[in-house]
Amino acid sequence: MIRTRYAAALATMAFTALAITASPASAAAGETRNICSSTLTPDGWVDVQWWNSGACGSGFNPNSKQIKDLRGYPVGTQVNACASTWPPAGWTIVSTYFSSGCQYSSVPSLNPNTWTLKRTS
Repeated sequence: MIRTRYAAALATMAFTALAITASPASAAAGETRNICSSTLTPDGWVDVQWWNSGACGSGFNPNSKQIKDLRGYPVGTQVNACASTWPPAGWTIVSTYFSSGCQYSSVPSLNPNTWTLKRTS
């Protein structure tokens, strides 16, 4: 019985370690993740929202962001993304506009900060 508990505990710890260390490369198209702004947005992903969170530090600048995986979408798909990262290869900017969810600076501005992106290749 002790061996069974020990094996179950090891399996649980291994699964937890794998889940924690899983990279964005293993994500599905359209999957979103929340990360601190100090973490670079991976290739194939875009920023889709910014906010301030105590979990990522303090200060006035937004320090948290939600990122979205754009890999795997079919040609012709359109998505909205913050202008804080360049579109991945194969995606084209088709329009720009302002969104309060994409304010990635503490300096207020109503300038366009969001793109509609279209998969072109």
